[in-house]
Amino acid sequence: MGVITLVYRGILALVLLLTVRCCYEEKNFWKQATAALVVVPLLLRLFMIK
Repeated sequence: MGVITLVYRGILALVLLLTVRCCYEEKNFWKQATAALVVVPLLLRLFMIK
């Protein structure tokens, strides 16, 4: 794995962590649902699944 891939995965993991944290802290159901929909593609990208 190249250095660029590792940096990309690190940034992606950070964004994923912040999105999941926002999902748990948010009280509004629709904002939680939106955050959950954002998490799915981020997870797929993190594990390099197309």
